Amino acid sequence: MREADVIIVGSGLAALMVAYHLCEHKNVIIFTKSKKETSNSWLAQGGVAAAIHPDDHWLSHYTDTMIAGCEHNDEEAVRILVQEGREAIQQFINLGFSFDVDEHGQLLFGQEGAHRMRRILHAGGDATGKNMVSFLFEKLSNRVTFIENDPVIDLLVSDGRCVGVQTKNGTYTASAIVIATGGIGQLYAFTSNAETATGDGIAMAYRAGAAVADMEFVQFHPTMLYVDGKAVGLISEAVRGEGAMLVTDDGRRVMDGVHPQKDLAPRDVVSRAIEREMKNGHFVFLDVSMIPHFSSRFPTITSLCERYQIDWRNGLLPVVPGAHFLMGGIVVNVDGETTLPGLYAVGEAACTGVHGANRLASNSLLEALVFSRRVAFQLLNKTEQRLTLKKSERKENNVRVALPTKEDIQRMMTQYVGIVREYDQLFYAKQWFEQYSIDELVNMAPEHDDEKRTIIYMLIVGWLMTTSALQRRESRGAHYRSDEPFERTYWEKRRIVRTKEEHLMKEGSR
Repeated sequence: MREADVIIVGSGLAALMVAYHLCEHKNVIIFTKSKKETSNSWLAQGGVAAAIHPDDHWLSHYTDTMIAGCEHNDEEAVRILVQEGREAIQQFINLGFSFDVDEHGQLLFGQEGAHRMRRILHAGGDATGKNMVSFLFEKLSNRVTFIENDPVIDLLVSDGRCVGVQTKNGTYTASAIVIATGGIGQLYAFTSNAETATGDGIAMAYRAGAAVADMEFVQFHPTMLYVDGKAVGLISEAVRGEGAMLVTDDGRRVMDGVHPQKDLAPRDVVSRAIEREMKNGHFVFLDVSMIPHFSSRFPTITSLCERYQIDWRNGLLPVVPGAHFLMGGIVVNVDGETTLPGLYAVGEAACTGVHGANRLASNSLLEALVFSRRVAFQLLNKTEQRLTLKKSERKENNVRVALPTKEDIQRMMTQYVGIVREYDQLFYAKQWFEQYSIDELVNMAPEHDDEKRTIIYMLIVGWLMTTSALQRRESRGAHYRSDEPFERTYWEKRRIVRTKEEHLMKEGSR
């Protein structure tokens, strides 16, 4: 059994920033179930939103974030994001990172959906996430321990406190465990997410007793490149920010008459509009013909098109919406503390409430910078208790039903818990998930077979998302109920918080 001061699960921007702030003072181990480059952060084409332009103000960024989040946001978390975000960006620049600049050396500011002004910083055109993560890998070289291809399969709890992790190859204890495993995009057939984004961190936290919230709020990115019935990669919203327009195969503009901001409307609005056209038998394209120097402005997207033999020069890129970002996750306060002592969460796996019901474009990388710093400062200024690990009370795997495939789960979530939802479909999906004995999956010992364990954790997360969507009867942001299309009373704005204990008590009372 090995020990560390802090164990971080995940290797995206949020994980790396926590490690950077801690590495001078703490012994840090970072676990990742694949290569350290495999993360949603690495794939992030969009930039970082921050109110640092002289004509911008944090209050404007605050208002845009609240509007996009349909007022479901935690106001304190949003204020922290937009106020501390400016300092976090400047600190990142001071470390030596270079955002894109114009010919005069001045920062370039891009436009994206639901922002009232140009405030998006990019690096490498459409490779911002990759550049930021690569920069941090260099900064952390020989300063923290990276353990790749050794997935964390369970959280270890002793006397009501998270005290370590069980990986496929060993057991490790620490004073603090930080979950930074990203999102849940791989639960859907179409997604922009990395292949590892299957919700493992959220499932493990829930199994350990931590609360989760807002699991019904899944943002679908409107523009995934669509080739031969598959979503093969993201086309950044920055493309629409530079003037690209969504059109149908018969030449109509998709967003005309749908929203005042047209192609730069909030992502949930644009995704529903595209899905509506596709259900009516039309193909949807992103017209990029008006963008000068497209290949140099968007080299990653150009390379993606060429890889799949899509001629970007003719101006029309076929698109489809895909699962992109989970607004919910493990409940944390603004310092990353979960409801389980010793366990922290940051980034997309965490739910601070900062994104509300729908994330504002390019707020995710900013969230990683701001809240990872707060998590690190909390760990530096707080004496964490180290407890002795006791024998696990997990039951051995006695699940008697045959597990579905990943593709089965993806089809179920896409068809019944997708962009537009309604009661009968959600209830059907709930029953489908519960045939696999969710209670037993939550309480059993971790499965060591990688594929089976991934499916088990996908089932737990899919069930959490489905039951949360059933509970929220209103439509709000990324959660759209066709049978309840309008916002309801104020009380329904509150988070729907789920803990394992709450569920078990409800089941026991039936």
